[in-house]
Amino acid sequence: MNKELFTSNEEFRHIFEQGLVKLLDYDGLGIFILVLANASFDQHVHDFTHTALLEKYKQLAKQYCFLLQDGQLLTEPEDDILVFLKLMAMGIDKVSQTEFRHTRQWELQFNHIRSLRPARMSKNVIEGIHLEFNPDGFHFNKPFLQKESYWDGLLNGKHLDIFYNKFPFARFHSLLVPDKEACLPQYLSHEYHQYIWQITEQLGEHLNGVGMAYNSYGAFSSINHLHFHLFIKEHPLPVSNLDWTHNGGTKSYPIECKVFHSIELAWDFIQQLHTQQISYNLIYLPGIVYCLPRKHQGTYDDASWSSGFAWYEVSGGFTTFNHTQFMNLDCQQLEDELSLLRIDS
Repeated sequence: MNKELFTSNEEFRHIFEQGLVKLLDYDGLGIFILVLANASFDQHVHDFTHTALLEKYKQLAKQYCFLLQDGQLLTEPEDDILVFLKLMAMGIDKVSQTEFRHTRQWELQFNHIRSLRPARMSKNVIEGIHLEFNPDGFHFNKPFLQKESYWDGLLNGKHLDIFYNKFPFARFHSLLVPDKEACLPQYLSHEYHQYIWQITEQLGEHLNGVGMAYNSYGAFSSINHLHFHLFIKEHPLPVSNLDWTHNGGTKSYPIECKVFHSIELAWDFIQQLHTQQISYNLIYLPGIVYCLPRKHQGTYDDASWSSGFAWYEVSGGFTTFNHTQFMNLDCQQLEDELSLLRIDS
C-alpha cells in the first residue's frame, strides 16, 4: 500500500482533499455532510471541494424537495435527514467557516456545522471503563463505512484503516483504527499503547504538528471499537503550554494531568487507572504522552454551551456552537467548566 500519505504535510493534504472530492461520487446524505463539515473546518479544503459540493447539494436538495412534496418515505438515517433539512432551511451559503479564538491558556472554536447535528449518544451516563465489543452495534467494520476510509495498509507490522471524521474539530481530524477485523473494544492494551506511541514518533519525523488522541470508554468515546484520533495542528494544544505545573511552570491545570516521556512509565499509570476503573483521555505527541484522568461522562452537569469534554476539550480546546458565546466566554468560565471533571481526592 502506498505510504506517500505520511511523507509530508503537503502530501497528506493532497491525498486527504482528493479523497473528499471522490466521496461526492457516492449517493447519500451522510457522505455529503461529511465532506461539507470537513470543508467548513478548513478554508483550503473548502476551496478545493467547493464546486463539487455545490453541485452535489443542488442534486440532493432537488431530490429531497420532490420526496417531501410527494409524501414519500425518507430512508436515510434520521440524524442525516435532520442535518440536511436544517441546511435546506438555512441555505448552504450560510454555513460559516470554523473560527478560532485564543486566550493566554485556552483555545476556542465556533464550529457552526457541528451545531446542526443531534446530541451525541456519548453524553449518556457510563459505568466502568470496559464494555465487550458488540457486533450488532456501531463499529468500523460496517460495510457502508468502508468508503469513508482514505487510507489502509500495513504500518509498523499492523494493519491500519484511517477514516474521515464526519464532524471534525481539528485539522485533518481522522479516526485511526488498528487491526479493525479483530473487533477489539475501546479498551487500551499495552500492545496498542506501545504501537501508537511508536507510530506517532515515526510520523512526527515527516508530519509537522501530528498527534494522536484516545478517549477511554466513559471519557466521551462514542464508538466501542478500538480507535484513535489523528490530527495535525499548526498551534500546540493548550495542555502543552509551559505555564502549567505539569510542564514545569507555576500554574495549576484545572484537572490532574500526568506527562510521560517513557512508554513504560505511562503504561504503569494507565494500568492503575484501569484497576481503579477511572476513565481518562490521552494525547500522544512525538516522544511524549499527556494522560488526564477525569470523572465519567454523565456524572456532572455540562454548561449549556458545551456538548461534553473528550480529548480536545480536556487538552484545553473548547468547541462552541453559538457565536455570541464563542465571543463572550472568558478564561474563568472555561477553567471552571474543565474543573468539573476533576476527580475528588
